[in-house]
Amino acid sequence: MRKLGEDQKIDFVIAWVDGNDPEWRREKSDRISGISGFDRVDDREERYRDWDNLHYWFRGVEKFAPWVRKIHLVTWGHIPHWLNIEHPKLNIVRHEEFIPEKFCPTFNSHTIEWNLHRIPDLSENFVYFNDDMFLLKSIAAEDFFRNGRPVDMLALQPDVANVNDQVMPYIYLNNAMLLAKYFDKRDNIKKHPGAYFHIGYPPMYFFYNMLELAFPRFTGFYTVHGPSPLVKSTCQKLWELESELLTQVCSHPFRHKEDVNQYVLREYQKLSGEFVPKNVQKLCGYYDVEENNDRLVQTITGQKKKMICINDSNHEIDFEKAKQEIISALEKILPERSLFEKKL
Repeated sequence: MRKLGEDQKIDFVIAWVDGNDPEWRREKSDRISGISGFDRVDDREERYRDWDNLHYWFRGVEKFAPWVRKIHLVTWGHIPHWLNIEHPKLNIVRHEEFIPEKFCPTFNSHTIEWNLHRIPDLSENFVYFNDDMFLLKSIAAEDFFRNGRPVDMLALQPDVANVNDQVMPYIYLNNAMLLAKYFDKRDNIKKHPGAYFHIGYPPMYFFYNMLELAFPRFTGFYTVHGPSPLVKSTCQKLWELESELLTQVCSHPFRHKEDVNQYVLREYQKLSGEFVPKNVQKLCGYYDVEENNDRLVQTITGQKKKMICINDSNHEIDFEKAKQEIISALEKILPERSLFEKKL
């Protein structure tokens, strides 16, 4: 494998929470009790429950992305009992070590994400993972960055008025409103036509972008729900431009309908023309956990994608059954313990 130059080093950042930690639950409960207008925040159990499969994430990184420079595990304070904290590539980062004190304690993923650039020794180019995103087969550094630019896909998609979700549709609209302050849609399309009409994009989103030519203003953006290639200086730039807004967002201890999320970073990179267009949807499969997870299991065991996002958004599922199905599937492709795990 080609050795990366110093300016091409790439880190992985993964945020993890153990929703069963009694101290964490106590602190979260105390934080909730002091909040008014609680209907405007998102504190669903699915946001925090632990699927007991984080070790497969580390096995996947060791096997399929050995080129990664460093892994930054972001945590409230709990550490998996099996984790080898002496691994030279591992950096365990507690919230208070990079998030400004005035925003702590936080249970809002947006607060965590908007402060990732403050992680000590973080590389300029990094990939941000949620703990539901796994590598399933070998992936190259060039799948995330090329010549220092993130590999991504610029796709337009209207924000949907989903009355069943009282938080996320507002956040997507907030994202679009913020980006529209800095980019005029038609001017941007003229300036970067190849970013919108890359021949390799999925036909559906290529067509969506064509349809959007009829509308003078941005209606919304489609961001692939998978690992996010981010540039540290982009985070710093947005804080310079929107310090008041981001301070307000980070002051929310739970996800809030007035938030903007880290998708803004990806879209800002793309609208600035500072990215390499590619159909990244092809790299990452996305599945909601359901009662029947046959397709999800087959994608994992058949290694049909390089990466997968296993989204937990359904409180009505048989959690233990679904958890065992996913663990069994991951065990089939990643049965060997990694050096990130303690010796037996």
